[in-house]
Amino acid sequence: MPLDRSERLGPYEIIAPVGAGGMGEVYKARDTRLNRTVAIKILPGGVDADPMLSQWFRREAQALAALNHPNICTEHDVGVEPRHLVMEYLHGETLAVRLSRGPLPMAEALDYGAAIADALDPAHRAGLVHRDVKPSNIILTEAGVKLVDFGLVRSTAPFPGHGEAEAVTTVPADLTAPGMVLGTLQYMAPEQINGTEADARTDIFSFGAVLYEMVTGVKPFSGKNSFSLMAAILEHDPPPMSARQPMTPAALDSLVAICLAKQPRNRWQNARDVTLQLEWIAQTSAATVSADRPAQSRGRLAWWVAAASVLALLAAGLSYLALASLRHAAEAIAFSITPPDQSVTRMPLDPFTTVSPDGRHIAFTVQREGDGGRLWV
Repeated sequence: MPLDRSERLGPYEIIAPVGAGGMGEVYKARDTRLNRTVAIKILPGGVDADPMLSQWFRREAQALAALNHPNICTEHDVGVEPRHLVMEYLHGETLAVRLSRGPLPMAEALDYGAAIADALDPAHRAGLVHRDVKPSNIILTEAGVKLVDFGLVRSTAPFPGHGEAEAVTTVPADLTAPGMVLGTLQYMAPEQINGTEADARTDIFSFGAVLYEMVTGVKPFSGKNSFSLMAAILEHDPPPMSARQPMTPAALDSLVAICLAKQPRNRWQNARDVTLQLEWIAQTSAATVSADRPAQSRGRLAWWVAAASVLALLAAGLSYLALASLRHAAEAIAFSITPPDQSVTRMPLDPFTTVSPDGRHIAFTVQREGDGGRLWV
């Protein structure tokens, strides 16, 4: 039965419902002792009395308590009437909501990817398999990425204080046993679809599908219905990310392809290796961009220097010509021309007066009394 606003669970005062799913209802609440906002996950109504589900709820609490990582939602408390978990309240949006607006910038996708893989690593080392890694179980907050909802987690190793024979699952055995299909289909590994045993490499496949979508904005596998989608996951490889996002580094293409290998033995064998690879790709990609920018700047500078040099030479040439013209003009010589004896000339009004091309001779006409005009040089 849904809880009402202001209803209390021990010291926790309900503020508002946040969401609900097959594994429980989540409420926003206030811790009246510490005056902080928390999230409370309550077992679905009608199943609290089931001993098997009650045991599963206790195991999930143990699983969360065993994990201490900045990218995993922190557990604060656990209650029994009704059975509930008290966790940190996360301010942000799910990765699914963010992806509805398109792919992430490459640097952001690499950063988030490394954080998610880093969160999976301690869970896997503790023997816990999430089994439902998907965008809606990843919260983007101001403090970073948070992996949430370990409701389908399966333990492959004993918790501290338990013997090997007492290794437990955080969901009932009949739900996590081989043959059961659990998870979200579009991010399921082939072994989940086939109902065979899941391990850490199952989460790595799902993680690869999430990273593929972060970079390209497109899910790696698609189908017209559930059957064709399952066939795509089981039988087909998705196009390389670089075919959909040309800026994808080749190393990232290779990393995701290995994550999405059909056979678990062909995938990355642990999340730590994936984290280290993503951090290396992020560093080398950033270094490449930084190296390209100075080279481009140097190229532009060289072009401007060359252009300025040419302009300077042209200006110098024009200045030289101008000065030469002024120098020649300043060397003009003044002289007088005396016409031949007993003759007259009409210079400079004589229209026939002409200066030779080298400026050394002048031709003009002269006249004598009783004689016609003559050309004189």
